[in-house]
Amino acid sequence: MKAANALPDIPLPLARTPLFELGVSLNARMTGFSGWEMPIQYSGIIYEHQAVRSAAGMFDISHMGKFSLTGDRLLEQLQPLVPSDLSRLQPGQAQYTVLLNAQAGIVDDLIFYYQGLNQMGQERWYAIVNAATTLKDKTWLLEHLDQTRVTFQDDSTTKVLLAVQGPTAVKHLQPLVLEELSTVPAFGHLEGTVLGEPGFLARTGYTGEDGFEVMVDPSVGVELWRSLLNAGVTPCGLGARDTLRLDAAMALYGQDIDDTTTPLEAGLGWLVHLDSKGDFIGRSVLEQQKQTGVQRRLIGLQMQGRNIARHGYRVFYDGQPVGEVTSGTQSPTLGQAIGLAYVPTALAKLDQTLEIEIRGKLYPAVVVKRPFYRRSK
Repeated sequence: MKAANALPDIPLPLARTPLFELGVSLNARMTGFSGWEMPIQYSGIIYEHQAVRSAAGMFDISHMGKFSLTGDRLLEQLQPLVPSDLSRLQPGQAQYTVLLNAQAGIVDDLIFYYQGLNQMGQERWYAIVNAATTLKDKTWLLEHLDQTRVTFQDDSTTKVLLAVQGPTAVKHLQPLVLEELSTVPAFGHLEGTVLGEPGFLARTGYTGEDGFEVMVDPSVGVELWRSLLNAGVTPCGLGARDTLRLDAAMALYGQDIDDTTTPLEAGLGWLVHLDSKGDFIGRSVLEQQKQTGVQRRLIGLQMQGRNIARHGYRVFYDGQPVGEVTSGTQSPTLGQAIGLAYVPTALAKLDQTLEIEIRGKLYPAVVVKRPFYRRSK
């Protein structure tokens, strides 16, 4: 109980990205997300979703954490922090991976970008992390890195990050970038020139479509947004970003993966390179799970009717609760209700019939292959 003279809790004001006013000018519907005031939608989630699938959409993702790391033999310090073998990367390549705790639970999922050596012969890396875990990840990394040998720069609030996604994303972005973008492979990146100014461009995204994520100074970001808008690229909010990533069965940290789920349970075994690297945090747990198998798995679900499985709904089998939906929506691409859920491994096989509890009643669902949607090459 609070003391009688205690001050009331006053919520901290939400942070705003440099593109916030541009969103307001387009009548974006705003919402609080991970401490930021962000657009949830502009013209409508379904319209924005379909624009990305058929043409091009752009997202302000400046709220995400952005870390620059420079130092001597930095790879040696990063390798023990992730289950993926970062030594495979050449300059201009990136690795989606996870930070693990001692129990092999996922501290966060992130992308490490290897930029090569600077003029002093030091390694240069960049990391993009989730907005909700920026401070957590920064603290965790600084605790595990030798700060006498590593320069850690937090660009989270000083850079604009803009995602341009969709089949025509590169066509719309290319006239604004000096370098040739068509030669950049998936998960490739470069330090280029955007509207005559320095920028960082990576062929990555969270939509299941082709495209780039572009990091620039705020003034350049504002001009880039306006240029793309004038070129016909659809502004998109976090609502469409969520439905698009779920189509592609991309995990959302805090729902589908967290500190209590391991990569093997979450279907991220392709990130675990036990045979090609040495010790790393959580390795012994993953080795044991590899040997004995996991007790539960993250599965893809497809509802068999018109009902939608939402986050937090319980999963049943033979009248007994066996799991919980972690993400769910009505896919605008597929016209079907889809979702992700953790269930016992014995029930994780394809075509397994399960039931979802919705408002006190059970409705059938079937385990299906992930991703639900895969773009044509």
